[in-house]
Amino acid sequence: MIKTKIIGATGYGGIGIVELLLQHPKFEITTLVARENVGEKICAVYPHLEGFCDLPVLSADDPRADAYADVVLYATPDKVGMGMAKADLKRGAKVVDYSGDFRFTTEEAYADYATRIGLDPTHTSPELLGRNAYGLAELHRNEIKHAEIIGNPGCFASSCILGMAPAIGSSLVEPLSIICDCKTGVSGAGKKVSPLFHYPARYEQMNAYRLSGHQHVCEIERELSLLSNEEVKITFTAQVVPVCRGILSTLYGDLTGPASEEEVVELYRDFFVDSPFVRVYGSQTPMGTMNVRGTNFCNLVVSVDQRVNRLRIVAHIDNLMKGQAGSALQNMNLMFNLPETTGLNRPGMYP
Repeated sequence: MIKTKIIGATGYGGIGIVELLLQHPKFEITTLVARENVGEKICAVYPHLEGFCDLPVLSADDPRADAYADVVLYATPDKVGMGMAKADLKRGAKVVDYSGDFRFTTEEAYADYATRIGLDPTHTSPELLGRNAYGLAELHRNEIKHAEIIGNPGCFASSCILGMAPAIGSSLVEPLSIICDCKTGVSGAGKKVSPLFHYPARYEQMNAYRLSGHQHVCEIERELSLLSNEEVKITFTAQVVPVCRGILSTLYGDLTGPASEEEVVELYRDFFVDSPFVRVYGSQTPMGTMNVRGTNFCNLVVSVDQRVNRLRIVAHIDNLMKGQAGSALQNMNLMFNLPETTGLNRPGMYP
């Protein structure tokens, strides 16, 4: 079995990967570390795990937290992984990080990202940059297979990049015309106590945020620019809507020439033919975030507005799965030469 340590185990991202790994035939959870609920069994914190996982939650300074693991997963905020991953690598472990610490391979790219969200732009382990890979498996399978460190993609970024990759990669849309209108459930903000996320403040409340610049824009523009071979700039709007989980991203781009919906659907299906977690549909297919809830799938609905010569893609993901824990497990499978669908190829729950 592949020994797995989870740092930040009691947050939404941490418990999400715990739930997945408990059903995985090859990974074994050996160590749970967090700042909250130290000393408690994880099944006491999350009673639905009773009978499935009774490991204690350890603090980072507990000697037991240094136990060897084949892979260490950081379900932690920015700046945590970059400070601790070096020690994991010296022990021979591989690392998957949920934050922005390892989504970029140069200090300059990281500084641009950090500045957007008001962080110190200095990367404290710059020698590790270049040993990492961006963890969007559909575009970077080979790099992920050979990397020691994976920077898991942002949740919005996953939906937008997958939604626009075939179009921008085939020069179907103008590179400077892309608009990403993105809505996320409240769980996207993580497990926190805040007046803004108190139930009465969120119930029947929708709002846009970070209009001056969202951190996921860096990832989206970089990945689409690589596919386009020219600079891509996007207009991005993030919004919170009063649901628990799910992301719906409506993406627009001006077509470079005439195209029918049928032609674009075929182009998208060809692009993702080897990507088991991306499903492509025509515009008449009834689709919503419920259809991906609890799964690692990204459902893409293709629409061509021929009246204004514009492509519209509606991307649906579960922000805690394809946007976080599911993507992490997909990457872990690849890093350990397992089929990327292992432990993930399942439908969601309905209703």
